[in-house]
Amino acid sequence: MKFLVQIILTVIVCFALQYFFPWWTMAIGAFVIAYFIGNSSFPSFIAGLLAIAGLWLGMAFYIDQLTTSILTEKVSKLLSLNAFILTATVGGLVGGFAALTGALLKAKPKRRYY
Repeated sequence: MKFLVQIILTVIVCFALQYFFPWWTMAIGAFVIAYFIGNSSFPSFIAGLLAIAGLWLGMAFYIDQLTTSILTEKVSKLLSLNAFILTATVGGLVGGFAALTGALLKAKPKRRYY
């Protein structure tokens, strides 16, 4: 249940952050959500990866439809890769590692001073 909640909250928060701020603010959103939701490390990484990859894939497809795929065709010719898969991969990795960092920071062992 935490996994699904983390994905949904990450998509909502990161969409709002990217609407008003630069692209890299989605890493801050994924980090904060993973820190406060509190999954373990691997599920947080997967949740961040899926949330941001899906968000960026959806946003790229929407922009592609608005611009009648002018830029997508040029990027696909230049890199000989599908531009949508490349976009989702880059965004997903950034979001996944940001969420992993948030989860690991919360799971940091507490030191006891005697």
